[in-house]
Amino acid sequence: MAEPAISYAYLDSPIGRLLLAGAADGLLMISFPSGRRPREPSASWIRDDGALAEAIAQLRSYFAGERREFTLPLRAGGTPFQERVWDALRQVPFGATISYGELARRIGQPLAARAVGAANGANPLPIVVPCHRVIGADHSLTGFGGGLETKRFLLAHEARLTRHLARQGDLFG
Repeated sequence: MAEPAISYAYLDSPIGRLLLAGAADGLLMISFPSGRRPREPSASWIRDDGALAEAIAQLRSYFAGERREFTLPLRAGGTPFQERVWDALRQVPFGATISYGELARRIGQPLAARAVGAANGANPLPIVVPCHRVIGADHSLTGFGGGLETKRFLLAHEARLTRHLARQGDLFG
């Protein structure tokens, strides 16, 4: 059986031009323009902004401060362990952070903090699967595929919106 066609598109964002790739059954990848592993489209991929319109719209909404969760079909393609880590990452609330050790505890493997870190680093869908929310046990910013400046921006963006919404709640609560 042939692999489904992969479409790609670009999204200009506050953190640079993101490369998105997906197939009919879900979003496959988001790549940062810089950092450890910037990607380029494969020669077999097809440029099709329409095929990725919903992902583009949801990411734009996130950067505009209007979206806190993503509702996209995803096809990350990891190992069973990686998929468990990525599922747990999606449970970390907008504006919150978690340590690698706590994430390991949440998946029922409290001694697997390093393996959780490796799975976090292999996440092909950053932002949507919010690996930027994982920090060191000492609250330090640790490695991130898009670079620490990008991680710092994403965390500050979410913190700013979380504080703003809390203040609004104080006014009307």
